Amino acid sequence: MKNWFWVLFIFLAGVCQTAAQSADFVDLFDGKSLDGWVNVNCAPSTWTVRDEMIICTGFPTGVLRTVKHYQNYVLELEWKHLHKGGNAGLFLHSDARTAPGQPFTRSVEVQIMDGNHGDIFAIHGARLVPNRPHPRGSMRALPSEHRANPAGQWNHYKVESRDGIITLAVNGKVVNQVVNAAPRKGYICLESEGSEVHFRNIRIKELPGDEVPAELVAPEYQGFRSLYNGLDLTGWRQTPGHEGHWTSKDWILDYDGKSEAEGEDRHLWSEKEYGNFTLIIDWRQSKEPVLREVPCVLPDGSDAKNPDGSPLMITVMDAGDSGVYLRGNNKSQVNIWNWPVGSGEVYGYRTDPKMPAEVRKGVTPILNADKPIGAWNRFEITMMDTLLTVVLNGETVLKEAKLPDVPARGRLALQHHGDPIQFANIYIKELD
Repeated sequence: MKNWFWVLFIFLAGVCQTAAQSADFVDLFDGKSLDGWVNVNCAPSTWTVRDEMIICTGFPTGVLRTVKHYQNYVLELEWKHLHKGGNAGLFLHSDARTAPGQPFTRSVEVQIMDGNHGDIFAIHGARLVPNRPHPRGSMRALPSEHRANPAGQWNHYKVESRDGIITLAVNGKVVNQVVNAAPRKGYICLESEGSEVHFRNIRIKELPGDEVPAELVAPEYQGFRSLYNGLDLTGWRQTPGHEGHWTSKDWILDYDGKSEAEGEDRHLWSEKEYGNFTLIIDWRQSKEPVLREVPCVLPDGSDAKNPDGSPLMITVMDAGDSGVYLRGNNKSQVNIWNWPVGSGEVYGYRTDPKMPAEVRKGVTPILNADKPIGAWNRFEITMMDTLLTVVLNGETVLKEAKLPDVPARGRLALQHHGDPIQFANIYIKELD
């Protein structure tokens, strides 16, 4: 009788201990909805819930992130690819928005790929040190053994992140580790990358830790929402003549420069009107550049002259012209081009002789911050009442430039100028 008592006591003690350990974990996915998660840059259909699983279609390429920042923790989840060669990922310590010219965020990625067994690597500006030097010297750690199940079967990941040390266990055994990870605090993301993948049983246990220096904390959400869903042109006016010209190519919004619409309808206009806002938009010139002579613009906005009074022309590699119209007005256009003055210039105001000298100077970029033709650029455009600020690739090129008589509200437009251009990562934060 005494033996049975001790067996029962030990059993119940174990049950209580297991229950106490489980109580430390909280669900990141309730099995019924996407509460607690934010669709960063995908279509609504990309991420859905069914049968207590998060279903990701894989299209477009993008991410789903947590609402909350996390620092030190143990994270567990299960994942399953449906097709051979399927690709996805788990992002740790992520930024809130995608990196310039990328469909993904700056983060530490734990690979979720059929045929891969748990690589860990830094993407888009994040940093880490593999616990075993990578053969190519990259910031990528390879797993010590192959433990992942093939497509059609579930896999279990257990990730521990503590003070810059990240450890991964695959199906019950630790196989990978990195140290000195940066950032060390940020969002957790699931990745969509071209194939259907399922997630379930996502839970987290936060661990204690000291305050992280600001430079190791990923920027938090600032109120921006995506204006392009990667699948279609929802939110933009579908003008007859745009078909086959303004097209959705995964995370890239592509324009071939050949819209068959008439007049101002050749531009791609937003359905909604905006007043005060900050707009983030990436752009890349996709046209083969050619040599061309263009005017040299002086800091005061006037065109430079030769001694004989003729225009001073500069030979540049030119890949075309485009821009972003603000508040429904082609005069308040933030230019994209290859002139020496640089992109961000507001041509309609700079060249208007009726405008005061201070206005023409204000809408002239103080420096050329463009990247080489073919590379991605990022505009951060802020309209506040009649004042325009343009940041290009992290450099302020216009600061509170005055736009007299600019409309109080109006649609945005991506400009048709007869040249190919690509846009991506379009986010807006309304300031009204």
